[in-house]
Amino acid sequence: MGLFAALNASVSGMRAQSNALENISGNIANSRTTGFKRVDTSFVDLVSNSNTSINAQRSGTVLSNSRQTNTVSGVIQRSDTGTHMAVSGDGYFVVQKKVGEADGKPILEEVPYYTRRGDFSLDKDGYLVNGAGFYLNTIKLDDTTGNPIGSVPTVLRVDNDFMQAEATTQIEYKGNLASYPQTGNADKKTAGSELLNDANYTNNPKAAGDGFVQAADEKRFLGDSIAGGAITVYTANGSTASVQMRWAKTVNGNPAATPPTNDTWNLFYMTDGDASGAAPKWRNVGQEYVFNNKGELNPPLTNVTVNNLTVDGVNLGNINLNHGGDGMTQFSNSNGNAKVKISQNGAAAGESLDVKISNTGKIVASYSNGKTRNIAAIPLASFNGDNYLARKDGGVFRQTEESGQAILGATGTIEGSATEASNTDIAQEFSKMIVTQQAYSANTRVLTTSKSMLQEIMQVIR
Repeated sequence: MGLFAALNASVSGMRAQSNALENISGNIANSRTTGFKRVDTSFVDLVSNSNTSINAQRSGTVLSNSRQTNTVSGVIQRSDTGTHMAVSGDGYFVVQKKVGEADGKPILEEVPYYTRRGDFSLDKDGYLVNGAGFYLNTIKLDDTTGNPIGSVPTVLRVDNDFMQAEATTQIEYKGNLASYPQTGNADKKTAGSELLNDANYTNNPKAAGDGFVQAADEKRFLGDSIAGGAITVYTANGSTASVQMRWAKTVNGNPAATPPTNDTWNLFYMTDGDASGAAPKWRNVGQEYVFNNKGELNPPLTNVTVNNLTVDGVNLGNINLNHGGDGMTQFSNSNGNAKVKISQNGAAAGESLDVKISNTGKIVASYSNGKTRNIAAIPLASFNGDNYLARKDGGVFRQTEESGQAILGATGTIEGSATEASNTDIAQEFSKMIVTQQAYSANTRVLTTSKSMLQEIMQVIR
């Protein structure tokens, strides 16, 4: 049986190497396919008999098996498309396949698929679809809290909606006040000329009580104070108001006094730009800012609430001035001014501009008012047996009994504006192809040699 066994072994070897070449050709063909996972080949020897005698063992045939490389990542490449994404580490995007359309909406196959192909873009209907035509599953987020709505991923449709106006509730205000303010009335030859002296005003503008500056005293006030910046704020219906601020120093501290005294400032905002006569033009926020000889607020002051802040008839309600832990200081400044940094949390109504994927795995919508909003989270699925998933067209996989159920919450992370390249290495595939070719050629030599030997036997019989 030796010659016939050799024939059988060579044929199985040719078949196995043919399968290996098929896998190699598929890998090379998909070397530029986004998210593609190459298929390697493993070989298993088959024993030709069950003879247990060591001296009577025979060579067997060979069987080839395909081996998945789903756990081998491809190189992550940067992309100019904001909706492209790549998985770094473990995990798969959850997608669905379109099987039809009704009333302009896609009909999707209920069974989910899983893929590493992240070249998603918005189609004409607002769905995120990748280059193979599969629809991305996400978990919607609550507009107000940002918390997930439910736990089951579903196909998301991104609407070109408007963002409602957001009322300003907080102004971030940080800065440094010059220890000697270079006001219009300041004269270093005259002690205290840089200070706001309430005796020069019709009413007391200082922080105690309801301090304000009458329109008739504005010229004097402008000479006793320095600019503190301005910012546009918003009401709930999107109306705007410009909050202008000024700082006035009221006390020069004396560390040598008994007890020591500290520098004191008051902050004002313009309440009515058209005020005249005795009407309030500038109003005190109602808080003294006291600095020690190190230029630090003492006591510390992180927040100041301005009650019923009203500008030119627009009532903005209670506004929180947030200075942070050490946001306000008083250090020497040769220019004698206030250097401030101001921002606020309100916004006008905004029109949707575009959609991007963040590196936290969120779908982020940008609006014309400069605001952004997380509209959905992108879940990643993992499997205990990744390499036992069933491969389907379009770079997707289906779960099998061997792979186990999909587990939402993979350890991998999402990178926005990126895609994962094929994990095929052309150089390695060519090397494998050369080895496969030589092995196939050797098996054909065994076949032809066995045939020649059989022909010799036939001639002897004749």
